[in-house]
Amino acid sequence: MTINLLSVASEIYPLIKTGGLADVVGALPGALAGQGVAVRTLVPGYPAVIARLGKAKVVRRYDALFGAPATIVAASIDGMDLLVLDAPDFFAREGGPYGDHGGNDWPDNWKRFAALSRAGADIAEGLMKGWRPDIVHVHDWQAAMTAAYMRFGPAAHVPRIVTIHNLAFQGRFSADIFPQLGLPPEAWGVDGVEYYGGTGYLKAGLISADAITTVSPTYAQEIRSPVHGMGLDGLINGRVDKLHGILNGVDVCIWNPAADDLIPKSYGAKSIAGRAANRKALEKAFGLDHDGAPLCIIVSRLTWQKGMDLMIDAAEHLVAQGGKLAVLGSGDHALEGALLGAADRHRGRIGVRIGYDEPLSHLMQAGGDAILIPSRFEPCGLTQLYALRYGCVPVVARVGGLADTVIDANEAAVSARAATGIVFAPSDALALHGAINRLVALHGDRKAWQAMQRAGMAADFSWTNSAARYADLYRALMAGAA
Repeated sequence: MTINLLSVASEIYPLIKTGGLADVVGALPGALAGQGVAVRTLVPGYPAVIARLGKAKVVRRYDALFGAPATIVAASIDGMDLLVLDAPDFFAREGGPYGDHGGNDWPDNWKRFAALSRAGADIAEGLMKGWRPDIVHVHDWQAAMTAAYMRFGPAAHVPRIVTIHNLAFQGRFSADIFPQLGLPPEAWGVDGVEYYGGTGYLKAGLISADAITTVSPTYAQEIRSPVHGMGLDGLINGRVDKLHGILNGVDVCIWNPAADDLIPKSYGAKSIAGRAANRKALEKAFGLDHDGAPLCIIVSRLTWQKGMDLMIDAAEHLVAQGGKLAVLGSGDHALEGALLGAADRHRGRIGVRIGYDEPLSHLMQAGGDAILIPSRFEPCGLTQLYALRYGCVPVVARVGGLADTVIDANEAAVSARAATGIVFAPSDALALHGAINRLVALHGDRKAWQAMQRAGMAADFSWTNSAARYADLYRALMAGAA
């Protein structure tokens, strides 16, 4: 029997992306199709999404959805079955999905994503003729209120899952918005949307979910502690029987060095020498010297969570050890400035691009020797998975999904040719410097280095296994067994 699944999310690749959430939401429908799950994904009608709509069918019109006219339309884009909430007052604006060009959150985000969630719950209630979801799967705080609206409405019987992609982002707002959310009075309280005296969107979703998933097994355990629980560890421990850690996968069609149109030279594990042409192109793109020194890359949000403050001094250390660094990312303006300053001081050794560039990120994975990921916490991480696919050795902190996916190059693992990267702990400057020293030493041993590259490229992080676990969870929930 085919399962009809409604997925609700604030972004989806390739239409709108700020990070790994979009990659996951975009890849899951194709992966789940092989498991007998038919997915329709509800997303906001940002300009980039509306521009791709083409022929669309109106599913529902709202005269006033949180005070604004809105329409839900159904369309197929790039083979994905989408439901788009076209609400120009909320989504037709310049800037990013969550804030303006200056990085400031939109002040009406509470209303924008309550509208998305309300639309998701309405679909769950059966507003579409001829189609009703058997299960609803929502992602992060922007969609989490879908579960709350379902719980306190006619769709309470439909199983609902909330996936935490990053617990640090919770959608916390003031208490005075509650009367405007359209929820019954009993929804306000510790067992509802109230959260430390305010309104908590993610909290409301977690307390209302039939199952909670995180994007790696280790992160599922970490968020049960006060250190990583971000104030929600008590709730999560109280619902631990509903908690599942399911590792993210990668889209092996998009991320495939043997058939990647975005890189100068395709290659595989048996033709790894082909990476040399990509390395040369990468050096040119960042104005780096052409030499045999270890070339490290960073493709990341430039934030404290990602450990990018540690990279300011670590970049100097890397250069002192003879290495080079190429950085692509944006985030904290002070960190952006500090990295640009390092690049100015070390021309030819450090190159920095502020922003995000999907084709360039492919070139970096295909041409870099190693990727540096010193995250303080990392729910899953996708860049290390892309790196493994491309023979770019991950150097990662031992947290979350990084710990689950990279095998450290200790003496035994190197001897067994099982190592796929360098893992360090704790996530601090001293440990990162030590990891860089190990990186430089291992890079000097070409035989050991290429063995690590090939071991990483042989690892299977496709969506196949993860999609099967999601499908099993869906079926268990529908049977009342989870």
